[in-house]
Amino acid sequence: MSSHYLRIFQQPKSAILLILGFASGLPLALTSGTLQAWMTVENIDLKTIGFFSLVGQAYVFKFLWSPLMDRYTPPFLGRRRGWLLTTQVLLLLAIAAMGFLEPVTQLRWMAALAVVIAFCSASQDIVFDAWKTDVLPAEERGAGAAISVLGYRLGMLVSGGLALWLADRYLGWQGMYWLMAALLVPCIIATLLAPEPSDVIPVPRSLEQAVAEPLRDFFGRNNAWLILLLIVLYKLGDAFAMSLTTTFLIRGVGFDAGEVGMVNKTLGLFATILGALYGGVLMQRLTLFRALLIFGLLQGVSNAGYWLLSITDKHLYSMATAVFFENLCGGMGDGGICRAADDAM
Repeated sequence: MSSHYLRIFQQPKSAILLILGFASGLPLALTSGTLQAWMTVENIDLKTIGFFSLVGQAYVFKFLWSPLMDRYTPPFLGRRRGWLLTTQVLLLLAIAAMGFLEPVTQLRWMAALAVVIAFCSASQDIVFDAWKTDVLPAEERGAGAAISVLGYRLGMLVSGGLALWLADRYLGWQGMYWLMAALLVPCIIATLLAPEPSDVIPVPRSLEQAVAEPLRDFFGRNNAWLILLLIVLYKLGDAFAMSLTTTFLIRGVGFDAGEVGMVNKTLGLFATILGALYGGVLMQRLTLFRALLIFGLLQGVSNAGYWLLSITDKHLYSMATAVFFENLCGGMGDGGICRAADDAM
């Protein structure tokens, strides 16, 4: 490996990248799988649980307000760290407040807080990605991306598998949400210690420069609409099929929250990472079109594992097999569509 790649691992900012990546991954499950498990255990109806899954659309549409965060600078800590601190403090307060609620009697307040958490989490992702780009030299960005993705996956693991296990075995659901909020404190400290990027990339002078010019640049390219349609639709069916997996495994099959946390969230996360890595290897040997076709077919076939779970006797190994295969194929699809998006940029 080149010395440029390894150099970042010897610098203090590698720890900052890891912690801020953790902060970026932590809130995701708290408004999706983990919240679904809580509501399922409390016997909330399926239609309501499905409605709550819509809060995840904040991550899809974050491009709508990202130009505002690029255009305007908070009055403290600079353009990047100022927004990071703002979103993290709001996340801490909203996640902690979630722990004071009861799903059975306070669903509207819970929905409002879930929207706030998803919005602030998506906003934090916007700023963190911009901060990484600004603060890392070009030769360190590959290693920096690896460190931040590791932190992100650790955050997902803690708020997914570990959170379900702690809630089911020790802390209860409310105590678990308070613990997740407390874990943001070291992330806030990391933001305060992080270097503020020098203004190498100037602040856009107007919203038109921040919004219209990048859109004109993208849609001026050949087949821009087809590329956008592919990116949107490629994972859509898989996302819909998997949107209520936690509820299905607990209520439909009969596993408890701790078992679902350890298998669906923990094993599933490792399978996703393995699938992304294996998909990357396959894409070195296949054309992008052929890789996307194969990965898409595998994603569809892998969903049949959950159908088999629904018609066979409950068994932990059966769940592990279905979860592993589905997430492995999903990770391959993630890698493929990310490659397609990168090639289009």
